[in-house]
Amino acid sequence: MVNFYYFQGTVTLISDFMIGQNGEEGCYKLISVMDDSGATVNFVVEPSTYFVDHEIVGTGDRVTGYYDGNAPVPLIYPPQYRALIMVKESPARNVKVDYFNSQLVSSDGSLKLNGSPYTQVLLTNGQLFTGNPANRNLIVVYGPSTKSIPAQTIPYKVIVWC
Repeated sequence: MVNFYYFQGTVTLISDFMIGQNGEEGCYKLISVMDDSGATVNFVVEPSTYFVDHEIVGTGDRVTGYYDGNAPVPLIYPPQYRALIMVKESPARNVKVDYFNSQLVSSDGSLKLNGSPYTQVLLTNGQLFTGNPANRNLIVVYGPSTKSIPAQTIPYKVIVWC
């Protein structure tokens, strides 16, 4: 099971990341992100990295990068993580990436999803997901939520991370 950790900040640099000599130049990127306290993280972005709403990220954009907290990482500074999911921040929406249980409550207990026939439930490839999204890793795109604990929302879109 993926243990999603995240780092949020402003993109300071985007460069090509070389992984070998087999003609894959330009396919991998290194995105440097600095948070408000000045800490920096480098994200290795692969062709399989999922960008929410397929948005293009550039220098100066506010982003959140999600990575597997259980994955091994090189002991270098700044830290370098393999980005699983990247989110370009927007005031018009919220995004939560987490495991949601059978009651559709996130693993940290901060968000509960309420169903709606208008909520799109998709796979990462954009196709409709026809199963039950409970007990899965989900990327939830939503707007307003209640002030209760857990906060409750009717998501705009749910992407199932298979």
